[in-house]
Amino acid sequence: MRHFLNTLFVTTENAYLTLEGENVVVNRDKEVMGRFPLHTLSAILCFSYAGASPALMGACVERDIGLSFCTPRGKFLARVGGVLQGNVLLRRTQYRVADDLNAKIRIARNMVFGKLYNARWSLERTRRDHKMRIDLAKFEAASQTIQKLLPQVLKETNMETLRGWEGAGATAYFGVFDDMILREKETFFFHGRNRRPPLDNVNAMLSFAYSLLGNDCASALESVGLDAYVGFMHTDRPGRESLALDLLEELRPCLADRFVLTLINNQKVSAGDFVKSESGAVRMTDQGRRNFLKNWQERKQVLITHPYLEEKIPWGLVPYIQALLLARYLRDDLDAYPPFLWK
Repeated sequence: MRHFLNTLFVTTENAYLTLEGENVVVNRDKEVMGRFPLHTLSAILCFSYAGASPALMGACVERDIGLSFCTPRGKFLARVGGVLQGNVLLRRTQYRVADDLNAKIRIARNMVFGKLYNARWSLERTRRDHKMRIDLAKFEAASQTIQKLLPQVLKETNMETLRGWEGAGATAYFGVFDDMILREKETFFFHGRNRRPPLDNVNAMLSFAYSLLGNDCASALESVGLDAYVGFMHTDRPGRESLALDLLEELRPCLADRFVLTLINNQKVSAGDFVKSESGAVRMTDQGRRNFLKNWQERKQVLITHPYLEEKIPWGLVPYIQALLLARYLRDDLDAYPPFLWK
């Protein structure tokens, strides 16, 4: 259980929430795990199938406290709502911002800044940790290219130009991605991003990681009352969770890409985890996916210090914290959307 931004995150599996007076009580196996005054909360996010009592649900509705449920792995399940649904105001604001070029680019450029900052920091970590095994000059050049883009991104007012800066940064970053793969180069190599279908083992893992992270981002946005389908940088398309893709961008380098590199470099995946079809498409085997998911869930439990909150949280809560910060910005509780800047 963690309490951030006036939001209670219940991450204990099989936890059941009840109401006791003016307190929400977290129970597991008939044992009280925690007790929190309702008046201090603006939202409760529960990652447990056990659920909550009707009395607590009613109390949350009466007090306009958001109550959302996700699976232990982070998939959004449901959000409690009563006769009045305060999230309609948040969503109407979201839609207005999405239709206002000047308003939405202020959010989009912060997200792009976060993506490029995190990509550069990933390169810097490799330079620091493996300087005897890589071409330092090559990494320095890529890092400097991205560094020079950051101030241009922050002052950009044209969406297409912003996407151009993002593309330039991604080109520099992926230009040395193969050099961050330090083991089993005959099995794991990266010669460029390919998808639909992926044509090599690394791209197969990247696509799977992006899919998992994208689902987490969509669940996070829905849990705070935002519409995951209406984005600020990615244009609207039927069936595409554009806002989840927006949020995904800043988290790709540190959550997905770095995870894939860790699996390879720590030898937690092998050639036997992949199969190649006659068409050239590469996919993970059933056992390979199970192994990937096991390590993904373990990674989400690792504690980090959130750069904006300056408090320790599990990696798995990062999308939810960012969704909360985005919602607070749209409600005018923050002067700007603070992207996640990995440290």
